Amino acid sequence: MSTITVLGAGMHGLTTAMLLARDGHRVTVLERDPATPPPAGRAWDHWERSGVGQFRQPHFMLPRWREELEDALPEVLDDLVAAGGMRLNPILAAPQERRGPARPGDERFTTVTARRPVLEAVLAGVAARTPGVSIRRGVAADGFLAGTPTSPGVPHVAGIRTSDGERIAADLVVDCRGRRARMQDWLCAIGARPPVEEREDAGFVYYARHFRSADGGMPPAMGPLLQHYAPFSTITLPADHGTWSVGIITSSADHPMRALRDPAVWQAALARCPLIAHWTVGPGIEPITGVDVMAGLEDRHRRLVIGGEPVVTGLVTVGDSWACTNPSLGRGASIGAMHARLLQQVLREVDLGDADKVVRRFDDATAAVVEPVFRATLAFDRHRIAELAGERTGRPYESDDPAWALAKAVAAAAATDPDGLRLYGRLALLLDPPQSVFADQSVVGRLLSRPAPRYPFPGPTRADVLDAIAA
Repeated sequence: MSTITVLGAGMHGLTTAMLLARDGHRVTVLERDPATPPPAGRAWDHWERSGVGQFRQPHFMLPRWREELEDALPEVLDDLVAAGGMRLNPILAAPQERRGPARPGDERFTTVTARRPVLEAVLAGVAARTPGVSIRRGVAADGFLAGTPTSPGVPHVAGIRTSDGERIAADLVVDCRGRRARMQDWLCAIGARPPVEEREDAGFVYYARHFRSADGGMPPAMGPLLQHYAPFSTITLPADHGTWSVGIITSSADHPMRALRDPAVWQAALARCPLIAHWTVGPGIEPITGVDVMAGLEDRHRRLVIGGEPVVTGLVTVGDSWACTNPSLGRGASIGAMHARLLQQVLREVDLGDADKVVRRFDDATAAVVEPVFRATLAFDRHRIAELAGERTGRPYESDDPAWALAKAVAAAAATDPDGLRLYGRLALLLDPPQSVFADQSVVGRLLSRPAPRYPFPGPTRADVLDAIAA
């Protein structure tokens, strides 16, 4: 039986710990935040997670996340529903004229979602009763323990040293500390080369509020969860207990938009969005937060194998510790679940005693399965930030990238065509890879033959929003 230490008791860390423990590993999760999770029903009001910058920001679980959990950890979904999580099908929630009649296979688009504190409290509850998982809160990792190298010239991580000086031995350390994780100094301290790291400012800023309804109901979806307009994008994300979040996402370089941190200005801007405004005003609707601002987001990718050679053995990274992007597409939790299951599969096939092979095999699997999703998300974000810059400067953005043209065409088709809506859903909700989605050339050709407006849904120009801000 192997011993594994997981760093971070967030969503990815807890998921990884449960998956590995169910395969017979002894898993210890170290979490620097000392607060014990309350029951899920009290998590929003009574749980602070200072180490998680997005803890109270909008969250939404894609159907791909539900699919992964349903296959591997179904009790998490059961507990989430019991805790008030919302079961939602974004396709069937669309207006009838856009989606047409329900079809066989539409059930794949179903998900279960909630606010982040509720999600994490449910995961913590299931993990706490999972045999083989031990969660130690208030324990901060402070560096790696160096072990005997298993490959010439490649340092080996044999465990963790805590800030209190405790030494915790492990056959494998899994870093799940999230987008803020820093490990370069720890690697250098045991003689390892720095990992390959790509890093850039994502360029986005979020202005978001949470709402609730008096009767526990949810506003009708008149458009998709994520909508793009000239001055900004919007997200409308159902959650638990009759709550939801609405966010405005714009460029951090658009200085006049910084006025959106004022609730009155934020509301005035949303009033210009006819498919969104009803989520923020109406009988029985009340805000439960002010405008929460999230900025300084980075796109980052870290790889522990350089030129086919590991920089270290005994260590892997999962989820946001491996790679992270602007979260507007809502893919982080799904990518993390996919990545954790990849690690589980690798450890079923490769003995942890072969430390070099574990790192290489996991790197190969990550590059083949998860990295294409990261790269596609990063490319989309770069195009979108350039599109916002074009609106700001008065020079509409054009690109010769066929993938961007295809993404715009599919989004436009989803606004009017039931086939286009489902094709868009399979892509955006990560249910199928692009090569599978676009396999039916007859449907794709029909959809792409139509003109694709830059912004397919009715909404404001940048001048409209600037007028609202000025007023």
